[in-house]
Amino acid sequence: MHPAIKAIRTAIQGTPFQDDVYLVGGAVRDALLGIPVKNDLDLVTRGSAPALAQLLWEKRIAEIAPVTYPRFGTAMIQVQGANIELVTARKESYAETSRKPNVEPATYEEDAQRRDFTVNALFQNIDSEDVWDPLGSGLSDLKYRTLRTPLDPELTFHDDPLRMLRAIRFRWQLDFELAPGLREAIQSSRQRLRIISFERIRDELVKMLARPSGPNALGDLMDTGLLEIFAPELVAMKRVDQGSYHHLDVWEHTLLAMRNLWKSVEQPSQNLVLGVLFHDIGKPPTRAIDPEGKIRFFGHEAIGAEMTREVLRRLKFAERDVEPVARLVKNHMRLGSSPTFTPSAARRLLRDLGDQVDELLELVSADASALKPGVRQLDLTPIRSQLAQIQRATPRSALESPLSGEEIMEIKQIAPGLEVGKWKRFLTEKVLDGELAPGDKEAAKQFLETSKF
Repeated sequence: MHPAIKAIRTAIQGTPFQDDVYLVGGAVRDALLGIPVKNDLDLVTRGSAPALAQLLWEKRIAEIAPVTYPRFGTAMIQVQGANIELVTARKESYAETSRKPNVEPATYEEDAQRRDFTVNALFQNIDSEDVWDPLGSGLSDLKYRTLRTPLDPELTFHDDPLRMLRAIRFRWQLDFELAPGLREAIQSSRQRLRIISFERIRDELVKMLARPSGPNALGDLMDTGLLEIFAPELVAMKRVDQGSYHHLDVWEHTLLAMRNLWKSVEQPSQNLVLGVLFHDIGKPPTRAIDPEGKIRFFGHEAIGAEMTREVLRRLKFAERDVEPVARLVKNHMRLGSSPTFTPSAARRLLRDLGDQVDELLELVSADASALKPGVRQLDLTPIRSQLAQIQRATPRSALESPLSGEEIMEIKQIAPGLEVGKWKRFLTEKVLDGELAPGDKEAAKQFLETSKF
């Protein structure tokens, strides 16, 4: 049992809480499945959870003063580095337009019925460490790896629609099967998800995508109709034919690229996973057929970058994460746009992508590996070699004009304005083309003195 729970067990000896506090939820489930238990724990008692929190604070078991929520009969504490939610056993009812419940004290059996899934409604007495299955089906469902709601699934999902996303996440996180009727209940209840904040939807989505099973979870989100509620732009990728280089539509190609990413990268970053997910989001609105009958997607990378920003901002991703993902999407066609990858192209890529160059290469590799079998693959080896040579010779910070705006104004005898910027970009291009050595002010001055627009 977790050290924090042992400390609490010792602290409640001889108090009204002795033998009346249970560990519940994911910690019990994971321990029984042999999965390491995290530092987020849930405890339930028939007594007052805020009173228990205050007791643990006064006994110096809790490391910070408890945060209490009297309306819900809950309290948050920290013990030995673990975040612990204390809950008074309760039953709940919900208003039609809210996921915040009205609560009243209840028995443990009633408390178990309000939870999301039977395998998360197993109770473990922290004194005896005995596991109790109040619903009578949780242990069996755990044994047979079945995800089932305690009540009728439509009622469970109506009360808290976020549970529909959690059903998809747990299915793939735990390698469970949905109980009969659960998928159909999600499909019929999906519109209810609209009352959930985008922040909470984002958090569930991020958890799904942080695993190799993320593409499978996305497939379930598509098939159940949940994806359409918060990212219809992704749904539009379904059944969009891509032409001769592809054997899959845009959506299935994207899922295959994501699977290939996880095969080549042990733990890809969140931005990289999102980059692969969104890399072709601009294809549906840009699809066209040229005079020769070939399918084209002109400018889909630029359109896709804007669409990526829109979706990520809708889902309340931090701005520091939005732009890096959009940058990957915007540049994902760049490496295959010319027959050779020149030193000039390498300098420009390093200037524009910086620390994201390696992520872009992984995205491009995953994308290329999801093309039709037999199609010529993009060889990234010479590209990586060229980039490595440029990186060793020139730091990214040097891939710009050797002269400042003030220096340009003095040399050209011009006033501040647009012309200064033009000359600065001119010198930067000379550096990127290899005609001007990085940081060479004298050569840059000569270029200014002998050139004119």
